[in-house]
Amino acid sequence: MKTLLCCAVAASFATAVSAVPEPPPSPIAAIETAIESGLRATGARGLAVAVIEPGRPAFIRTYGERNASGAKLEPDTIMYGASLTKTVFAYLVAQLAGEKKLDLDQPLASLLPQPLPDYGNLAAYGNWGDLRGDERWRRITPRMALTHATGFANFAFVEPDGKLRIHFEPGSRYAYSGEGIILLQFALERGLGLDVGAELQRRVFDRFGMRDTSLVWRAAFARNLADGWTADGKPAPHDERSRVRAAGSMDTTIVDMARFATALVNGEGLGKAAHDELLRPALAVTTRSQFPTLQPEAPPEERIPGLAAGLGVVAFTGPQGPGFFKGGHNDSTGNMLVCLRTQRRCVVILSNDVRAERAFAGIVQAALGDTGMPWHWEYGRQHGQP
Repeated sequence: MKTLLCCAVAASFATAVSAVPEPPPSPIAAIETAIESGLRATGARGLAVAVIEPGRPAFIRTYGERNASGAKLEPDTIMYGASLTKTVFAYLVAQLAGEKKLDLDQPLASLLPQPLPDYGNLAAYGNWGDLRGDERWRRITPRMALTHATGFANFAFVEPDGKLRIHFEPGSRYAYSGEGIILLQFALERGLGLDVGAELQRRVFDRFGMRDTSLVWRAAFARNLADGWTADGKPAPHDERSRVRAAGSMDTTIVDMARFATALVNGEGLGKAAHDELLRPALAVTTRSQFPTLQPEAPPEERIPGLAAGLGVVAFTGPQGPGFFKGGHNDSTGNMLVCLRTQRRCVVILSNDVRAERAFAGIVQAALGDTGMPWHWEYGRQHGQP
């Protein structure tokens, strides 16, 4: 039987050899093609990409420039982490919860020595005095802060009068809020006596070998620093953030974020229960898009099935099973982390040019295949995402 099969294959090969199709491109070639075409299409000046495959860094490359002088963007170039800071902070909180040093469902009020509004206006955090007269602050928990369910606007400064307020019953729905993350940071520092910057350094950055990552500016960063470009192509200087802000003060590199993404998908430094708590869908997302943050909830038939907040990430369900993601953005920065949980595969993208965000979907597709990532919810359909 084997002889007959071999003969048949040999005969057919002789006549069909000229029709053999070209081999498919390697995954690395497909990723690089997506990156290069994305940069051309968007005009973005700088981009760094890491692929975790599976559970280990398999691809780390940088493209373009780190500043307007044309200096090359390198794997160890310091880039702004933006709201990826929130996911790193959530990892710390999950560690504390796993060690029974923090109860995710215990009101933050029980941690504080005095009522929150009595702290008044603190430059490092905000004006907690604005909450006087609204006792709903007493019900806010660490889980609500990390699932963006505090009821706060993203930041108080976007309110018409600049005052912090609660817009809905805490825990009842999702609405992205940096203020909620800052409240949790405040409770850990004032209530538990922790130095969040030092704890992150010890428990996360040092543990995972993230040598060039910090929540406060280091003078050494200036040697190899990425400035940015705005949506209209104008250069923007890198901010030197001197205060720990768990909502978004992290500077990092693509190498360090590849190390963090590896730890995240593998659950390093966490027990299984704490790792599950971090990534499981905990609160359904009921809005049509991520922003504006306090938009009305969509009718049930218009919501994205399976889209839900985890702790510092957003969970989704796609054709390859459960996944999660977190973006980071300001006027000159576009970052994205997308992971497939079961496969322990991730893509990390850092860009010092906000225009690059339009290329993210194609890059992730090239690296991971069809994930089901809800790009239109994260960026809006008008952003050009599928």
